Amino acid sequence: MSFFDKMKQGASGAAKKAQQTVETTKLRTQITAKEKEQEKTNKLIGEAVYKAYTAGNWKQADKEVTAHCQHISALRQEIQSIELKIKQARHMKECRCGKVVASEVKFCPACGYSFASSYEEKASAAEIRLICQGCRTVNDADTKFCSHCGMTM
Repeated sequence: MSFFDKMKQGASGAAKKAQQTVETTKLRTQITAKEKEQEKTNKLIGEAVYKAYTAGNWKQADKEVTAHCQHISALRQEIQSIELKIKQARHMKECRCGKVVASEVKFCPACGYSFASSYEEKASAAEIRLICQGCRTVNDADTKFCSHCGMTM
């Protein structure tokens, strides 16, 4: 590979990383807006409850509080959806055990859960990695199970 090919490849990688960062930032901004809206709704719930308290009629706040709570539930679902988009943009996925892993891994390195996708894992030379005895796949240093074959490390 020539010097210019390496330069072109490096520039392409940097451009992809920059695009990923911009997309992630936009999504995080959306999450922040949803969280602020949730805080405002929490305040409205408090005001409705206090108004009912001063009136001496707790039933008065029931419908209003219920509507606000439903709105908060919807906001939380939207936030979860946006968080999923961030993971997808970063080419990450979350295992059922809660560990966030690269989207191409076949097995969770923490619990051994088998993912349906089948991609080769690529190692970064800058990080300390473990090599699986069975399939020779490179894994993170804190791996308990190989991300390619599921073998115990």
